[in-house]
Amino acid sequence: MHNILSIILGGGKGTRLYPLTKERAKPAVPFGAKYRLVDVPISNSINSGFKRMYVVTQFNSTSLHIHLNSTYIFDGFSRGFVEILAAEQTFETSGWYEGTADAVRKNFVHFRTQEPSHYVILSGDQLYRMNLARMVQQHVDSGASITVAATPVTREAAVGFGVLCADSRGRITEFTEKPPIDTDISHMRIPDHLRSSSHSDNTGAYIAEGKEYLGSMGIYVFNAAALEASLDNELTDFGKEIIPAEIERGGVHAYIFDGFWEDIGTIKSFYDTNLNLASINPDFNFYDEDMPIYTHKRDLPASKFNSCTIKESLAGDGCVITNANVERSLIGIRTYVEDGASLEGVVCMGADYYETAEHKRQNYGAGRPEIGIGKHSRMRNAIIDKNARIGEGVSIGYEYADYHDGDYDGYYVRDGIIIIPKNGAIPSGYVI
Repeated sequence: MHNILSIILGGGKGTRLYPLTKERAKPAVPFGAKYRLVDVPISNSINSGFKRMYVVTQFNSTSLHIHLNSTYIFDGFSRGFVEILAAEQTFETSGWYEGTADAVRKNFVHFRTQEPSHYVILSGDQLYRMNLARMVQQHVDSGASITVAATPVTREAAVGFGVLCADSRGRITEFTEKPPIDTDISHMRIPDHLRSSSHSDNTGAYIAEGKEYLGSMGIYVFNAAALEASLDNELTDFGKEIIPAEIERGGVHAYIFDGFWEDIGTIKSFYDTNLNLASINPDFNFYDEDMPIYTHKRDLPASKFNSCTIKESLAGDGCVITNANVERSLIGIRTYVEDGASLEGVVCMGADYYETAEHKRQNYGAGRPEIGIGKHSRMRNAIIDKNARIGEGVSIGYEYADYHDGDYDGYYVRDGIIIIPKNGAIPSGYVI
C-alpha cells in the first residue's frame, strides 16, 4: 500500500451534542458502554493497515488527549502513532480553526514531515466498519485525484446529505447540498451499473430497496498534491465548499459503501444508536474479531449481577447491579445500580473511578448521593453522563408525557431526552 496518512477531524464545539460536550471534545464522548467516539475511525484506520494518524481538534481536548495517550501505543517497528493537533498560535497563524478544511490547511507543516502519497480524511463522530484500504486501492486504480465515500440513502434521508451523481466510470458529475424534499432530483438516482460495480464496496448482499441516492459520508481520499492544491485558497469546509468546487473541476470519484453507517452527531442519533447496540439484532456488530473496535484496556473486574431482571441491555466492565430491573439500556463502566432501581431506555456512561469507603462517609456527611444509581430510583428515556450521582427514590422521565427541550436546574432536555450532566447530582426523592 502507498504511504497513507489518516486525518481524523474532531469537529468544533460539538453544539449538537451539548451538554455531552460541555467538558470534553466531541470525539471523546463515551459510547457503547465502554468506548469513545474517536475509537471508531481510529480502529477502522488500524484495521485497514493505516497506523499513522493525526486527530485535529480545538475544544476541550484534555480528556481526548488522555484517552489517546493511554490507549494507542504502537511498538517501534510499526512506525505507528496517534497524535492530537490542537489549534495553536504560530508566526503564520494565530486564530482558531475556521472549519474542517481550515484545520487541515493549518497543519500541513506537521503532515508534510511524514511525506504522504495520499491522505485519508475521516470524521470523528460516525459509527461504521470499513476497509479503508479497499477504498484507497480503488482510488489509485481509477486515477482519481479525490475519492468521496458515499452511502445509499432514501429520498427522505437525502435532505440531510450532500447528494452525489456519478457516471459509469464512478466519476462524480453533480453535487447538491441537502436538497429540500420538494426539489426534483430524480435524475441523480444511483444508476444500475454502479450498484454492483468495481466502484462499490459490496459489503452487503444488495443495496436496500428505496435507497436510490448517494449521500456523502464525509470520508475522503486525496492524492497528497491534490489536497494541497484544493486548500490553496480561503475556503474553510470540506463538505460544503472544497468537495463541490473540486467536483466542478473534475477528477473526483465516488466509492459506494453499502454497509452500516450512522452519523451520531446529535443527541437523538447518539441515544438511538446506543440503544440499538443492545437490541437482539443490532444494526452494528461490535462482535467482529477480524475488525475489532479498540479502546482503552482498563483491567477492570467482570461485572456482577445480583438477582436482576435484564432485557436487551449491555453492561461495561466493573459494574455492580443489585436487584434491579434493566431494560433496553446501556450500563457504562464502574456503574453501581442499587437495590430496587429500574432503568428503561437509559444510556448510563458510568464512572471514571470507584469511590472509597472514606469518600462514601464524606458523601453521607455532606448529604450527597454516591456515584451511581441509588436505591428504588427509576428512570427512562434518559442519558446519565459520567460520575453522575442519582440519589434514592429519584424518578426521571415519568412526570410528563412530553418533555420540552431546555436547560433546567441540574439537568437538560434535548429531543425529549433527559440528560444528567457529567458530575451532576440529583438528590434523593427528586422528581424530573
